[in-house]
This record gives sequence, C-alpha cells and structure tokens, in this order.
Amino acid sequence: MFSKTSTMKSITPCCNKTTQLKQEIDRADAILVGAGAGLSASAGLTYTGVRFEKYFGDFIKKYNFRDMYSGGFYPFDTLEEYWAYWSRYIYINRYHNAPKNVYGSLLKLLQKKDYFILTTNVDHCFQKAGFDKNRLFYMQGDYGLWQCSKPCHQNTYDNERTVKKMFLEQKDRKIPSKLVPYCPVCGAPMSMNLRADLTFVEDEGWHKAAGRYQDFLSRHRGLHLLYLELGVGVNTPAIIKYPFWKMTFQNPMAVYACINLSAPYCPNEIKKQTICIHDDIGNIINKLLILKETSC
Repeated sequence: MFSKTSTMKSITPCCNKTTQLKQEIDRADAILVGAGAGLSASAGLTYTGVRFEKYFGDFIKKYNFRDMYSGGFYPFDTLEEYWAYWSRYIYINRYHNAPKNVYGSLLKLLQKKDYFILTTNVDHCFQKAGFDKNRLFYMQGDYGLWQCSKPCHQNTYDNERTVKKMFLEQKDRKIPSKLVPYCPVCGAPMSMNLRADLTFVEDEGWHKAAGRYQDFLSRHRGLHLLYLELGVGVNTPAIIKYPFWKMTFQNPMAVYACINLSAPYCPNEIKKQTICIHDDIGNIINKLLILKETSC
C-alpha cells in the first residue's frame, strides 16, 4: 500500500496503550480528531435495541424495521408518513442530549490543545457539548438542516421548529399535511441535508468549514501531529481512516491513534507510529482524564 525510506517516529514504550496515548496527547503540537458513529454510540445514541423500540414501535410492527438507519431508506407511500418517521429520527438524535457525557469529557481532554474535528457524524453532539464550531467540519451534513430535494439552489434551512411540531402533532404514523416541507424557491419537497447521493448541498457554512480544515492541515504540515480516530467504521473509510493513514505515513513526526470496539487496526507501514486500542471510547477518555488530573 505504501513505500517510504525516511525514518518514522516510534511510540515511546510504556506500561500500557492508554498511557502511551496520554503521552502523545501531551507532546503533540496539535491533534486532529476523526470522529465516526462509534463515538456517538459510546455516548448512548444507539440506533437499535430499547431506544429504537421506544420511539419506533409502530413502524417496527408495520414494516419490521431492524434499526433506525435502515428505516430511513424505506420508500414510504406518502410524505406525511415519511416525515412522521424522520421527525422522530431527527428529534431524538439531534435535539435530545446524548445519554452519556462522552463528548463533554472529550472536550475536557482537549482543553489547551490546538485541535480540529473532522466528523462523519450528523447529530450535532460536538456543538451541544461546547466545542468551538470554528474547529468543526461536519463533512456529511446535519440532521438539523433541510435542503431542496432537486436541489434547485445551494442553501440549507434550519428545521428545529417544524420538526418539533411534526413530532408532537403526528398521529397514526403521519404528520398533518400542512407541516410537509417544500422548497421555498421551486416548490419541490424538501429533503435531509445528508450526503446520500449527488444531490447533497454543500452550503456556504460547509465550504467555510472545509477551508478551516485545510488551513489546519497546512499550518501543521511536518509537525508532531496526533491523528486521533474515534469510532470510525468501514462504511466510508475514504473520509477519515484512509486519509489519516496516508498523512501519518507521509509525516515521520506524526502518530495515528485509533479507539474502536470493532477491532482497530492499521497498515504495517505505520505500525511503529500507531496506537490501537480495542475498547469503549468513553471508557478510555475517562481513563485519560484521570491520568491528566493525576499528572497535574
């Protein structure tokens, strides 16, 4: 996969991987966090099980949905039913707080560090936890935004007020027809601002965030940068995982760290620069905070 002749950084040996990661967090000139669905799952935003059954029991009974995610792709017969499903989906995953304060703990861990967040998550948990929005790039969209389904223009629209009405006023798996959202420009139905196909709208805010991300990479090129990957799966590896591997390989001073419940791994070419931890993210962050407090 890679080829390289320059000397790579080796992780300082110590008693365990969590302590190694704590050392790298302390020593790094900057930290680039790559966050995937596993981070929100660690915070309790699960898409299956009790939480799914609590809010979607009627849809499960009718359609045999196995999880929230797969139900979001179902071709409902009416927009009223479609938005009844999606308003619940948005309400509990965007406007409810996560059951566990994993994001808040991560913010404490990154205090006083020069950091940036690249995430495929669309649940807004970083900003709700108090992260600076100028250090965030929600690359795949936001549950809190709508766009024209065509799309006829490149604007997005806040949906909080209408979604909460949909959630409260729906009955028999349908919202009132008056609440169905339509594009204010062309009249086409609105859709979610989520990267599912080529209709995804990259609005002005998206492009500004992308610019700040590129600026962060440029400012720290060749420095001791920690690529901290949290809960990234294999559905979209080209967004976070593969670029993190490549940038680590290209920079002998860089370190790649991965925390994941699903067997974290790395290419052999960057093994000496890597810390892989097979554990719950929230559990490891709490251990890192304890190490941080005891070292002060």
